[in-house]
Amino acid sequence: MTRRITAAQVVELLREPLRLTHIAGSDGRDRILEPAGPSYTAMALVGYLNPIRPPRVPVLGLHELERLCEAPGGPAAFLAGALGPETGFAVVADGCPAPAVLVEAAEAGGTPLFGSELPSPELISRLQYHLATLLAEQVTLHGVFLEVLGSGVLLTGEAGVGKSELALELISRGHRLVADDCPVFSRVAPDLLTGRSPEPGEGFLEVRGLGILNVRAMYGADAVKSARYLRLIVHLQPLDAVAPEAIDRLRGSVREREILGVRIPEVTLYVAPGRNLAVLVEAAVRQHLLARQGYDAAADLAAHQQRLLERGPR
Repeated sequence: MTRRITAAQVVELLREPLRLTHIAGSDGRDRILEPAGPSYTAMALVGYLNPIRPPRVPVLGLHELERLCEAPGGPAAFLAGALGPETGFAVVADGCPAPAVLVEAAEAGGTPLFGSELPSPELISRLQYHLATLLAEQVTLHGVFLEVLGSGVLLTGEAGVGKSELALELISRGHRLVADDCPVFSRVAPDLLTGRSPEPGEGFLEVRGLGILNVRAMYGADAVKSARYLRLIVHLQPLDAVAPEAIDRLRGSVREREILGVRIPEVTLYVAPGRNLAVLVEAAVRQHLLARQGYDAAADLAAHQQRLLERGPR
């Protein structure tokens, strides 16, 4: 799902981190900001003021304000091409005062205009980061999302398979809860998903027989994490539902799952009485971290056996 957000909502969320103050253009507070698509394929989301290829959110630093005063045809004609109905809002950076002609153009066109004390390069960098997060494509998945050994791990499986009980055991072992039941994942980069909890359920875990648990109150603030990048999916499956010969004893049950166009490794762990799933999840994360460094235990074992065969009996 692609998100859309109004200029007023963006400013309300980013007023403090970007040190924004309102200057003009209140009529455009309901203008919609959305990612590049059929309507805005050639428009950058954030950038310096440019009448030829105007960004959705133009930033005017000291240099742009100087160019504005020297623009061929006059500042008013320059602004007519740079600020249009597609402009979400504009920001004057570097703590500079907004020229009267800019204020007039913003009021005439209904373009929200703000000021910021931040230097223009830093302001653009922060705007790009925050807007990319706010407008990121999203999906809600069923499962429990945790931070295990510093990595974001999503526990999935059929209802009643034991996801919440496993999550509770992992939390008791020092790992952290991000979201229970319906974590929301956003694609914040071409190969990166970040997951968080919907606000009403943040810090809560539902366990059959115990009901709703406040993890923060029970285990402390450090037991809850607000967001984490998704690095690994651990799928829980009853062992008796799988034929023994279908399980790869050398490399395990590992595949990839595509979420919002990003391929995430998925490990299947088989649930059976007596199996310590918390230890298995920790081992799966450690194995994943080694795999990201290029290490393959099965290949290492095969190579070691080959060396022994080539050396022959002593």
